[in-house]
Amino acid sequence: MTWWLAACLLFGALVVLFAAAVPAAFAFLGINIVGAWVWLGKDAGLIQLVRNGVASISSFSLTPIPFFVLMGEVLFHTGVAMKAIDAIDRLIWRVPGRLSVVAVVAGTVFSAISGSTIATTALLGSLLLPQMLARGYHPSMAMGPIMAIGGVDMLIPPSALTVLLGSLAGISISELLIAGIVPGALLSLLFVGWIVLRATMDPSLAPPFEHPSLPAWERWKPLLLYVLPLVLIFVVVVAAMAAGWATPTEAAAIGAVATVLVAWVYRALSWSNLMRALMGTAGISGIILFIIVGATTFAQILTFSGATNGLVEAIQGANLAPWLVLGAMMLILLVLGCFVDQVSMMLICLPFFMPLVATYGFDPVWFGVLFLMCMQLGLLTPPFGMLLFTMKSVAPSQIEMQQVWHAVTPYVLMGVAGLALVLAFPPLATWLPKVLIK
Repeated sequence: MTWWLAACLLFGALVVLFAAAVPAAFAFLGINIVGAWVWLGKDAGLIQLVRNGVASISSFSLTPIPFFVLMGEVLFHTGVAMKAIDAIDRLIWRVPGRLSVVAVVAGTVFSAISGSTIATTALLGSLLLPQMLARGYHPSMAMGPIMAIGGVDMLIPPSALTVLLGSLAGISISELLIAGIVPGALLSLLFVGWIVLRATMDPSLAPPFEHPSLPAWERWKPLLLYVLPLVLIFVVVVAAMAAGWATPTEAAAIGAVATVLVAWVYRALSWSNLMRALMGTAGISGIILFIIVGATTFAQILTFSGATNGLVEAIQGANLAPWLVLGAMMLILLVLGCFVDQVSMMLICLPFFMPLVATYGFDPVWFGVLFLMCMQLGLLTPPFGMLLFTMKSVAPSQIEMQQVWHAVTPYVLMGVAGLALVLAFPPLATWLPKVLIK
């Protein structure tokens, strides 16, 4: 069987299963069973399938995932996140489009302490969206920033998907986590600038409202009490990895313990909300790990069928310019992001992309950040962007899906602009890891 026929069969089966609404984990598992029987040696292939599954989820490099998810779950279930939102709200109450800006700033802070994009979007949507709509904010000004900053959660450490990408692609997890900080902060600044500009040009989009006049200390005190400790946890996690004092797993464990302690100090931690946080962590982590089970075997099947080597050799034989190959990979990711989830994007693309990254000499950390930015855009692009459905689930019933799509459009365009900047200026992604990690 030729390599292109094998590739068509494997990916055609994926398309059929996805179209039939089969969950990604079961789709890959089914294809792996058939592929292992055909290309890995029948009974021996099925035995290898089991071995790969055990080895993939017992990898030490994946252990930061549940810790990072737990940090966000504790933050949200204990109500500490709401106190941080109030603190930011008090400080920037004179800014045009204030609540939209609060959503972006608070979301950035939560991104530095939470490993779950969906949790960030759901929390900000359920807390801020009703207030914004009640105060006369246009639905686009209310929903757009919340969805946009939820996607940035993937770039700013801690991030469970960043750990997963680094593990599957063979990229340094510590460097990849740190590399996302500057692009994530850049996107947050672009979002804030857009909100302020739009609210200034058309005040009817985000009407100002009276805020009680407070002394300077009363405005700054909540920031020091409820936001600074969260930022310090982020600093400790990143500094521990950068200085080599802790592995990503150890740094994640430190961050999780610190988050629980902060909630306990605030007297916000109870057995009930701790159990909810642990159950949420188990559910999210279980879904991720179950999908990972299919990753190693799927990559092996692609290799043994000749699909991986055949495609790489075909691209090399075409003598394409490196920038053209890189642009094509980014375009594939952007298109895939409209239809499949982020983990599936990794499983489908990494077996083909990483050999090309090595062949053309691209910096793997830089490429990893570009991959993350494309996945971040995939969370926001219709028709199947995950954060679009998350927003629709927490929005009032009168909000239609078309309004959700319209609200996120400018932020998708800014995300594409941010991707272009990192493509044109690789140091935006590679400079900080080189400075912090010796």
